[in-house]
Amino acid sequence: MKTIDLPQTSPDVASLLEQARDDDLILRLADGSEFLVVAIDDFDEEIVRTRNNPRLMALLESRARQSATIPLDEVKKRLGL
Repeated sequence: MKTIDLPQTSPDVASLLEQARDDDLILRLADGSEFLVVAIDDFDEEIVRTRNNPRLMALLESRARQSATIPLDEVKKRLGL
């Protein structure tokens, strides 16, 4: 993904971006090409960073493959609860 800073925006672009704050937009060109305009927040960026972290994704994948579990009663016993 690439970030482009817009120091100034035309009124048309500003209007589209304002609409995208409330609803995701699909922009369709005359040739049929479509583009998605979506407002993002910090959580969206965090998801992208998480998915782009190979070490974390490998850890999560290995954890997902684990089949052994510890019953809740055993956990409580080990923790002295």
